[in-house]
Amino acid sequence: MKKEKYLEQIRNIGIIAHIDAGKTTLSERILFYTQKIHRMGEVHEGTATMDYLPQEQERGITIVSACTTLEWKKKIINLIDTPGHVDFTIEVERALRVLDGVVAVFCGVGGVEPQSETVWHQSETYNIPKIAFINKMDRLGANFDFVLESMRDKLNANYVVIQAPWGSGEEFKGVFDVLQQKKVVFNVQDQGRSFEYLELNSEEKEYVDRYRNDLLEKLADLDDSIMIKYVEGEDIELAEIKNALRKFTLKGKVVPVLAGSALKNIGIQPVLDAIVDFLPSPLDVPQLEGIDPKTKEKKSFPISAKAPLSALVFKVSMETGRKLVLTRLYSGELKPGQNIYNVTQKKQERVARIFRLHANHKEKLERAKAGEIVALAGLKLARTGDTLALAEEPILLEKIGEYKPVISIALEPKNSEHEEKLEEVLQKLLQEDPTLKVERDENTDQIILSGMGELHLDVVMDRIRREYGVEFRSGRPQVVYLETITKKAEAVGEFAKELGEEFHYGWVKVIIEPRERKSGVKIVCEIDQNEYSSDIIESVLQGVEDALQSGSIKGYPVQDILVRVKELQLQSGGSPVGFRMAAVKAVKNALEKASPILLEPIVWVEIYTPEEFVGECVSLIGSKGGRIENMYERGGQRIIQCLAALERMFGFSTDLRSVTQGRASVMMKFHSFDILNKS
Repeated sequence: MKKEKYLEQIRNIGIIAHIDAGKTTLSERILFYTQKIHRMGEVHEGTATMDYLPQEQERGITIVSACTTLEWKKKIINLIDTPGHVDFTIEVERALRVLDGVVAVFCGVGGVEPQSETVWHQSETYNIPKIAFINKMDRLGANFDFVLESMRDKLNANYVVIQAPWGSGEEFKGVFDVLQQKKVVFNVQDQGRSFEYLELNSEEKEYVDRYRNDLLEKLADLDDSIMIKYVEGEDIELAEIKNALRKFTLKGKVVPVLAGSALKNIGIQPVLDAIVDFLPSPLDVPQLEGIDPKTKEKKSFPISAKAPLSALVFKVSMETGRKLVLTRLYSGELKPGQNIYNVTQKKQERVARIFRLHANHKEKLERAKAGEIVALAGLKLARTGDTLALAEEPILLEKIGEYKPVISIALEPKNSEHEEKLEEVLQKLLQEDPTLKVERDENTDQIILSGMGELHLDVVMDRIRREYGVEFRSGRPQVVYLETITKKAEAVGEFAKELGEEFHYGWVKVIIEPRERKSGVKIVCEIDQNEYSSDIIESVLQGVEDALQSGSIKGYPVQDILVRVKELQLQSGGSPVGFRMAAVKAVKNALEKASPILLEPIVWVEIYTPEEFVGECVSLIGSKGGRIENMYERGGQRIIQCLAALERMFGFSTDLRSVTQGRASVMMKFHSFDILNKS
């Protein structure tokens, strides 16, 4: 199938970073210089275009991934600005799932910080080509080479500098273009819209040559043609260098690095050039592979609008009560009014309207084609991770990864009217955010809301009150536990009961064994599948899964366990229902024998503090039962890394500010479900 030229013009790009590295400020400048907006908003003023939720504007952080489409040098860039806070990692995960390239933003002072490390490794999981922008070079303490070293040491990144800073801190004047060996001066009067290239003096050339030689050496290691010219001292044409840079960036062999200051409007247009020059179009990434839901064999379609439809839902947004389904089209095309097949849910749906998004504004489209990211209206059933295709040519794409909630809170509505409305609102929010979980407490009948952290739940509750006008009381946050076992056990479950007018029977024998931490649940059926119907086998496996949802200590889900189904006995009245119930009993009986224990959520904590408060920080960590793993100095600050039980860390940020006179900061992220202090 002939490749359509329009695909070469598309760049599906995300911006990822640690919180406060300047992602949204960079996005705002990109929108301004591509004439998507006519006035730059600022994060600190709550006027950033991409942070359109009231909670984002008040807190100065990105909470939801915002999409926009813009044009630069005749290329169409679909840009997604992702959150930097660990509580909203799922927003990054589902954006990365549909992106072809990434701009990683690092703070010129902080370097590779915890969440930037996390999102970088998430992008590595999907083999996404990257360029890096070292921001905030105007800040006191900014150190370009330190950030490069931390990229090499922490991320194992083979960086190549294509744009270096001209000074730093108060002396930061502009940037050096390493490829063209010139300095770039941005006009303060027109907010950096115009800029000029100037020749280097001898001292500046010596500085730039250091990065240029390093770049050529790294390309020579990868490209024989450049190697020969470099060794023999021949001139290497700019076009040849750029072609090699594109080739090896797409392969993940190098990461082009640029520098600047988004706040000071310095170095942004070269980032746009780098996106166009070095990051992939949909044609430059491997054809996405799925499976045929009928045959279970691997299946894929060409990246073309003329191929059968395949699309992935990566986000659901409930905007003013209306459902918008954000979708990446990998092949085929869509038109308003078209019927499509939700392969994941095995249901037919109809697309009412198609939009191109600009943050919270929408532009209506007459059709969407392969390679594009669009929002669909009219799909009532679609959820995050669903595959959309044609009923006559179905394909099932890999689902987006799931996250387990680690913290929960009890909600009590003001009255019965608010209770009904609260339940309705929570169902809408569950469609938007797959990391949320809602259930009823069997004893108190309270609504229990679970999420990824204190900030996550705080934002959700604020949205319920503000957007939907529902009043409720909330309890103190409680952590979510998991259960596991510590020894091998064997048990039998028998079910013999009349349900309705039918008698159901089942008999199941299982053996359970503990597995290593973070290894998950594994269920193995060791029954001769020819002796029993597929309905009975499937019912037994379903019964095992049901039983593992609620352990034997406090009813938490069971983790890190191997369940082997060893034996079934079929008697008169044997039925799928009977065997499912028998399997539940067998697993429950085995769990009680296997010395079950609780696993609590453990968090990785990094504290940034001036030297004089190290003692206070260490004492505070000790009082919370934390375990210090590492301590070192960076940029004049001490960094203390430790592990701690999440339950004891509620209010830690407030306590830390108190003991350090507000001069220390903390970053926490989920580490694992485990026992912190094993005796």
